[in-house]
Amino acid sequence: MRLSRLGSLHQCRLSFMRVLTRRLARDNWRFSTPVFEIDEAGVGRAVYVAQGPERAYSLVAFAHDLPPEKRSDRVIADAWDATFTLFDGIPSEADLDRLSRNVPLQEAGRVSETELSLSRANRSVRLWTHVVEALADGRQPDLEQIQKVGYLMRTTAVYGSGKFGAADRENIANRPETEGPFQAEMLSVFLTRAFVRDLVEHMARAKGGSKAVRMAPDIARRLGIGNSTGLGMAPFLINHPVLLNNWIMAREEAIARVRAVETATQEEISVFRSVFDRSQLSIGQWHSEHPIQERKLSALKSDLGAIAGFLRHDELTGRRPWNRLVEWSETVLSEEGQELLLSLILEPYPDLVDGLSGCMADSSPHLYEIDGAMPLADVRQAIRDGFGWALDLDWGAREACARVWYVSEEKLEPRLGERFDEPVAEYEQPLAPARDAAAAYSAMADWDTATTTAEFLLRHPEHRHTIRRAQISRKAPYSEIRDNTIGASVLPIDMLRAKLSFFGATHFDPRSDRWVRICMYSGAPYPENLSPENADFWVYPEVPV
Repeated sequence: MRLSRLGSLHQCRLSFMRVLTRRLARDNWRFSTPVFEIDEAGVGRAVYVAQGPERAYSLVAFAHDLPPEKRSDRVIADAWDATFTLFDGIPSEADLDRLSRNVPLQEAGRVSETELSLSRANRSVRLWTHVVEALADGRQPDLEQIQKVGYLMRTTAVYGSGKFGAADRENIANRPETEGPFQAEMLSVFLTRAFVRDLVEHMARAKGGSKAVRMAPDIARRLGIGNSTGLGMAPFLINHPVLLNNWIMAREEAIARVRAVETATQEEISVFRSVFDRSQLSIGQWHSEHPIQERKLSALKSDLGAIAGFLRHDELTGRRPWNRLVEWSETVLSEEGQELLLSLILEPYPDLVDGLSGCMADSSPHLYEIDGAMPLADVRQAIRDGFGWALDLDWGAREACARVWYVSEEKLEPRLGERFDEPVAEYEQPLAPARDAAAAYSAMADWDTATTTAEFLLRHPEHRHTIRRAQISRKAPYSEIRDNTIGASVLPIDMLRAKLSFFGATHFDPRSDRWVRICMYSGAPYPENLSPENADFWVYPEVPV
């Protein structure tokens, strides 16, 4: 639970995008585009319907003619190349008219409980122009340029769970297809990718007429949806301790199950070796200009060589081969390489792993209720168990509390300020669990350990949130990041990476210590081609024959 390790996580079988595509294929979902009203300038609306066994969901997309000077990935932007909402059901004409007045405005508009998400995206301008011109001229776009960028549009936000009037999470939490974390948002992005492909081909036809061609399927599959994610996502892991615990615990349980496999079959070994070869290809296509990620990528590529060397001399036969491989990795590989390997060993074992995806939602609201009858002795022990490492830190030192998490007035988005250089301390959010745990522990020092939690909190209500977290951690051991989230050396991108890896993102490209670009669904089949045969391993590029 250290940030450096959380910031080295990779996608795996439990990642939400793969959970979604497996379900869509398994349950034989059907897809259609009943509305595609886009003019020659690329302006208009479209509706993409996903019909499941019990209900339908519709991506309502609006395409805009955005002047170049208005295009920005920053959250303060007020115009985008495309805007979207995921509608619960199939929208009527009246619904589309209402949404057309609100969705393009994003935060400035309002949606209703019939909408499950709100999102927007901007073009990758140079690649977009290249693809349109190539297809209009009857040619396929240059594969090298496609590979270098990886997406034609990138989202700058995908909002859900009640934001801006959208449906609350509890409205859909008990549906089979959306009970897992972020399934509605992942469906929105999956359908957005289809819209983006269709839009770029539409623009090519508008430009080239009868000379224009469609994008070759193998090239189109390489294109994902980009995403620019900043500080707004970082506090999520701190604010949702039970959810974080469930994600990590499911993955740890999956790893433990595979490590306990007594012997591997030849088919299981073959699957592992295949995904390892394919992951080598993927990592070879992963580029970053940020010095932190450059160093991690360099170490990872060295790790790949070490793993390949191990596999040349170990056929993974014999007793507990995966445990043997993991124990070796802990002595040789970087954290980035160790975490990649842990993801890869899960791949041959869908029967052991995939069912754990049903355990990853937060369905335990009772855990947030403070047990007022608990003796302070038990509370202090819970703090020692969860934050023992933090009790010895000098919280009076400037470097230990150098940063301040606050919410910007302009956009109501999380920000990270410098405590001793900016006037932000009075606006601090409770996003420093380690410091607060040390303070609560100290405040209890002179109290009788038999005193109840309720008695203590009557005198010290400022420690309610810490005691709640301490009590949660007794039943949710992975609920806390075991690092200082306000220290001078904290890297918020580690929190972003951890969350995005569970989404299923790949090719993380930090642009600073506070925001990162990623790619989603690169390699995935499009809705009309989705099948049980291609619904899972699409995340690994095919090795050329």
